Amino acid sequence: MKIIVLGSAAGGGFPQWNCNCRNCAGLRTGTINASARTQSSIAVSSDGLHWVLINASPDILAQIRATPVLQPARARRDSGIVAVMLMDAQIDHVTGLLMLREGKPLPLYCTASVWDDLNTSLPLAPVLSHYCGVRWRALEVAQEGPAMMPVSVPGLNGIRFTPLSLESKAPPYSPHRERPGVGDNIGLLIEDLEHGKSVFYAPGLGVVEPHVEAAMRGADCLLVDGTFWSEDEMIEQELSTKRAADMGHLPQSGAGGMIAVLDSLDAHPDAPAKPRRKILIHINNTNPILDDDSEQRAILRRHGIELAFDGMEIRL
Repeated sequence: MKIIVLGSAAGGGFPQWNCNCRNCAGLRTGTINASARTQSSIAVSSDGLHWVLINASPDILAQIRATPVLQPARARRDSGIVAVMLMDAQIDHVTGLLMLREGKPLPLYCTASVWDDLNTSLPLAPVLSHYCGVRWRALEVAQEGPAMMPVSVPGLNGIRFTPLSLESKAPPYSPHRERPGVGDNIGLLIEDLEHGKSVFYAPGLGVVEPHVEAAMRGADCLLVDGTFWSEDEMIEQELSTKRAADMGHLPQSGAGGMIAVLDSLDAHPDAPAKPRRKILIHINNTNPILDDDSEQRAILRRHGIELAFDGMEIRL
């Protein structure tokens, strides 16, 4: 199994077009050691020719241009993308669908609640019906978190995707925003059945519930929420009045934060520690870990935690 990180930033990318925080201003002026990032998305393949795009960010055209394997050029018009799978209906994860309108009808895998949002609150599906159109394929998420309902995608031999319900936030325009339900947000356990390897992917993760922890513990690689360093990051920088939890994200620092969660996976009394890669993705432009020379980035290194970057390749 091969995974390419097409984009590693949170909504708005890095630098964000209108932001002059320390990170964004520092990247533009060259006063911090950092790299630009587009909005988060990954591509998954078993053969390097056929790919499932997981989330379609507003930066998708630039991401395709930067990833030649997604354009194999086997015909006058062609794409290596055989399907798109969505984690939620957030604007930075779905609006790239509009950029794929010139292609064939697009197989689109998402939950019923996300599909409802894409037909009502953010009606991309009706708009696309006038162009390529989309063929909805339902991702079933059990009402009880631990139950597993895996799916396979035609064209991606030997890869199985299992959606897991997450406690997070639906988009601000969704009627589920303050009444979250099963399927508004999912994580994905992605398994290579031939080689017995797996990745757990969750760019938006607010709470690590027991069934999520179990999936993380069994995975060989974790690609998880790296949005904020601290709970009050946006408030302290006077950029918002919302905490990380208000936006459905688990910060890295503090008691019960992502660093502590990832450390705990290697110290479980009932299961031996297994070697696994731990990678943060969906990093907000305000997060100090974007500065390679920051104290916070050094802390991640000491804990064996990597930072995703655009173009990063993961092979399992």
